[in-house]
Amino acid sequence: MLRAVIRQMFHRPRRREALVDEWARVGPFEIERLTRGIGRKAEKLRSHGYLRYPAMVHLETIAVCNAACEFCPYPKLERKGTRMPDALIEKVIGDLSAIPRELPFRLAPYKVSEPFVEARLFDILRMANERLPNARIALITNGSALTEKKLTALKGVHNISYLAVSLNYDDPQEYESVMGIPFARTVRCVDLLHEALAAGELRIEVRIMRVSGDRESDARFEEWVRRRYPRFLVGVNPRNDWLGEMPDGAVYPVVPDAPCHRWFDLSITATGKVAMCCMDGEARYPKGDVNTQHVLDIYNQPHLLALRESLISRRVAPAPCSGCTYLVG
Repeated sequence: MLRAVIRQMFHRPRRREALVDEWARVGPFEIERLTRGIGRKAEKLRSHGYLRYPAMVHLETIAVCNAACEFCPYPKLERKGTRMPDALIEKVIGDLSAIPRELPFRLAPYKVSEPFVEARLFDILRMANERLPNARIALITNGSALTEKKLTALKGVHNISYLAVSLNYDDPQEYESVMGIPFARTVRCVDLLHEALAAGELRIEVRIMRVSGDRESDARFEEWVRRRYPRFLVGVNPRNDWLGEMPDGAVYPVVPDAPCHRWFDLSITATGKVAMCCMDGEARYPKGDVNTQHVLDIYNQPHLLALRESLISRRVAPAPCSGCTYLVG
């Protein structure tokens, strides 16, 4: 049903206003509210010390995932399998230590990857805990590699901001057809995570997430999560087009008349190339390269600093932002 709606929305002869009205009726998100929210978030970051220091850093140390989700660019990723050298990881963490200690930021050890298939993950997180005490660790996983051994190791990690499990489906057949991994194995791992939280062995915020399908399936998923995992939060994110890399296109027919809080992020790929943002999966719009540049020099290039200072609407911003419909808060 959703794909049919998207095809109808992108049929050129129709007026933009009619497309927006249609999605407002069919889709689960209020475009105006999300647009206001993402603008307010950008303004808050600008005024709270992140003009010259990133609010979030994605660090993809290995470009490997054990899933093949249809809404993700990983299956066709050109750098698939690339492993960032240990020395470069240490260099990036060293660069990030220049962020003032009193300024907290999020460190996400993934990009288009599954963090728990990275054999060095807990060594990297230990290094971050020791050298970046102001780094709040953000983890997003599909959950299927979150074994009992890794849960035990996770208990030793400090400063975890949240752990989000991108579960997406409560129906085993649908899950396996889209995600490409066994549903039973994933649920068994998520059960272990919930048991650890219930027993007080882990004290972190856990979110179970879904990429939106339609109102009915979203509501069913949320109800299933609340019933099976009462200690977890549950959320639904709108589907995005990864700056045009996904064949289905974006769910929103127009670019929002707002700036983007992702202008305050750095998104480092396993090759060292820095993507424009988290939605630039293939790093087709690179900001720089941490192999040869300091992380903060990349962040503070004049044209990028100007975006954060002005917070202009994406509709008049340079490409690729001028064509981006991203609205996840």
